[in-house]
Amino acid sequence: MNDIIAELREKNQDRFGSMELPDDDLLVELEEEILISIPADLKEYLLYGSDVVVGSLSPVTASDPHAHTHLPEVTATAWSLGLPRELIPICEANEGYYFISQEGSVGFWSAEDDITEDQWETLWEWITDVWMES
Repeated sequence: MNDIIAELREKNQDRFGSMELPDDDLLVELEEEILISIPADLKEYLLYGSDVVVGSLSPVTASDPHAHTHLPEVTATAWSLGLPRELIPICEANEGYYFISQEGSVGFWSAEDDITEDQWETLWEWITDVWMES
């Protein structure tokens, strides 16, 4: 995880530091807002890497409620479109959402195709294979 965060930081395209990192208290508030636990890998990403801008994808963030990537807003939208409520969206893309399960695996869902065969064992694999390559 630390190596992937370091690699994200090296590739960071946000030279203005426009996004702040959340703290543990804010993540507890977000869990209370979305009424579901945030998986451990997603918490780690939010705490240490959610201020990074890389490639063409914009994963969820936690600190700015006005950002289009704010976790509660993305979650509410994805769930309203049909993403199963036990899954947490991590990134909107290709008219669907990449999501993380409570067990920590990542997949892709769209209203048209439901959950696809695309799967990653961890969020860190998805970050390396998908986000950093976008």
